[in-house]
Amino acid sequence: MKVLGIETSCDETSAAVVDARRGILSNVVLSQIPLHRPYQGVVPELASRAHFKKIAPVIEEACFKARIKKPDAVAFTQGPGLMGSLLVGRVAAETLGRLWKCPVVGVNHLEGHIFAAELEGKVRFPLLALIVSGGHTDLVLSFKPGKYRVLGRTRDDAAGECYDKAAKILGLGYPGGPIIDRLAKTGDKNSILFPRPYLEGSFDFSFSGLKTSLLYYANKRLKRPMNAKIKNSNKPVLSPKETANLCASFQEAICETLARKTVAAAKKFGLRQIVVGGGVSANSRLREILTEQCAQEKIALRLSSPKLCTDNGAMIAQVAIHKLALKIKTPPSKSDPALPFKNWA
Repeated sequence: MKVLGIETSCDETSAAVVDARRGILSNVVLSQIPLHRPYQGVVPELASRAHFKKIAPVIEEACFKARIKKPDAVAFTQGPGLMGSLLVGRVAAETLGRLWKCPVVGVNHLEGHIFAAELEGKVRFPLLALIVSGGHTDLVLSFKPGKYRVLGRTRDDAAGECYDKAAKILGLGYPGGPIIDRLAKTGDKNSILFPRPYLEGSFDFSFSGLKTSLLYYANKRLKRPMNAKIKNSNKPVLSPKETANLCASFQEAICETLARKTVAAAKKFGLRQIVVGGGVSANSRLREILTEQCAQEKIALRLSSPKLCTDNGAMIAQVAIHKLALKIKTPPSKSDPALPFKNWA
């Protein structure tokens, strides 16, 4: 079975062809980062227009690289995501489904991040999935494909969103995650003790207080009122050394919180495998801490390669393969910006 997967939930236009036995045959990803960088964040209207312009050539390239004229099924992201962007992918998938007379499968974007790791090797169920990206920070217990239990999620800012806002405060540019990760490698992670929002007794996350703490620190160093907002800037507001130390300490607080809660949840529910997906899972420090803690607890850890951490069509196609094999029915006629997990346990 060969499935064409289409991903347009946010600011990446992607199409991929995945073979149920041979794996990824093609995976084309067109990023919109240059388009949104001047605004230091994703502009929904610009994103949907860019998807509309690029979706056809991206799909054509994916099919060409996979050397297929017609897949056995077409999958697309139903949600969660930006409504305009989701609609572009859905209409493209449904149009191709009619032309090719093949099944059209709607896929939950977060489910895709769980199964991205499966594209590079087998995963064992039950497992614990940490989905950490610009819009989501979720801990999900997965019993099998299509059967989930959400243990915790962010109560305010997602981890990736927190990175972007921190970079904006410090005048580092967009997207903030890769920039902070790079600068943190030359800084001292113990130079500033930022709060660790563990929320004892819960597997939920909260990063808004950490972001505020960073803002207060920067304002104090700049001798500004504590609650003053720093204006948009593409130039660092602090010295290179202080910026590096600040990035390292800030990143350590986020990564330590994510890793500690994830490993604690795995131990509580007796799970022996953790799968990590989403754009922030490419962060080098998060990977280091998770690797260390999982090794100590003898828990298997599956980290996707960086190219599969960000949004891509291959992960959407992989989920669709499971849905078709298990005959999990998903009405493809609805896009939902806040689509929850289906088939909860």
